[in-house]
Amino acid sequence: MKNAPILALAPMQDVTNLPFMQVIQEYGGPDYYVTEYFRVHADYSLEQKILSSITKNKTGRPVYAQLIGQDTEALVRVANELQAYPIAGIDLNLGCPAPVVCRKDAGGGLLRRREHMEHIIATLRDAISGKFTVKTRVGYDSHDEFPELLEIFKRYDIDTLTIHGRTVTERYQTPIHPECIRLAAEQMNCPVIANGNVVDVDTGIGAINKTKAAGLMIGRGAIRNPWIFDQLRASFSNQEPQTIVRADLLGYIDRLYHAIASHAHDFDPSKHVNRMKKYMLYIVQGIDDAFEHRIRRVTSPESFHQTCRDFLDNNEPLPSRPPEKSKLFCGFDALR
Repeated sequence: MKNAPILALAPMQDVTNLPFMQVIQEYGGPDYYVTEYFRVHADYSLEQKILSSITKNKTGRPVYAQLIGQDTEALVRVANELQAYPIAGIDLNLGCPAPVVCRKDAGGGLLRRREHMEHIIATLRDAISGKFTVKTRVGYDSHDEFPELLEIFKRYDIDTLTIHGRTVTERYQTPIHPECIRLAAEQMNCPVIANGNVVDVDTGIGAINKTKAAGLMIGRGAIRNPWIFDQLRASFSNQEPQTIVRADLLGYIDRLYHAIASHAHDFDPSKHVNRMKKYMLYIVQGIDDAFEHRIRRVTSPESFHQTCRDFLDNNEPLPSRPPEKSKLFCGFDALR
C-alpha cells in the first residue's frame, strides 16, 4: 500500500509503561508511542516512573508526552518542563472516560466545557514550540456533538488529531462511529488517527477503509496481540500476515513477566503476579474460558507459569479475534 497508514500504541494508564513498550517493540512495535498521562494540577511535579518512558526508552521510536488536566497555567508549565526532554511532542488527553477524571473536568470531561477546552488548546499551541497533538472522543453524551468539536480543532495548528470513535459515556461498550473520524479526515489540515475497536488485521483494514484516516492507534488489541503492528504492515504490503500459535504467546507472556519484574521497586512475587493480571485479562480473551478462570485465581509465580504452560505450550494457532461480546472487547465486528 502506497503511503502505508501510521501505526501507534494507545496509552493506557498503568499498562503501557516503559517495560511494556520495550517488550512490544521486540515484536515489531508501532511507529510511535505515547506515554501514560502526566496528571497535571497546580502542585504537580513530573512523575519519574512515567518520565522514564522518555528518558530510558530504547525502542528507537518517537515518544509523545501525554498531559491530562484542566488547569491551563499548570498544563503550560509542565509542557515547558517536558520540552527539555527528548520527546517527539506534547499530546493533550481529551478522551479519558474514567469517572474520577471526568468529575474533575479533565480528559473526556473537558468536552463538556468547550470554551475552557478551546482556551487550553489555544494556550498550549502558543506555548509549545514543537509538535502539539490532541486525542479526543467524538462527544461526551452523543456523537452529534462532534461537528462542533471539530470546528474548535480546525481553528488551531494541531499536528495530529487522534480520535477514539466513541463518546465518553459509551466508554468501550459499543461500536465506534467511523463517520465522525472520516469527517475529521476530510476537514482537518493534519493527519487524523483512528482509535477504537481494532483487534486484528481485518478490523484494522476496515477502520482505514471506513474512516479514511491516516493511521491507527491500537491499545487493547495490541496487549492481546503484540504482533498486530507487523501483521498490519504485512497486509498493507500485500503480504501474508504471520500466523501466531499458542507457544508464541507463551513466549510473549514470559518476556513481559520478566521485563515488568525488572522495573519493579522492592519486588514482591505475589504483587507481581497481580500486576501481570492487568495484562493477562486482555491476553486470555478468546483462548479458553478455563484459562481465564484459572489465571484470575493464581497467587504465586509457580501457579502463574504453570497455568500459562498448561494452556499455551503447544503449536495450536491462536484465534485472531477475541469474543465479540466480551467485557473488554465488543463492537469490533462493525469494522469488518
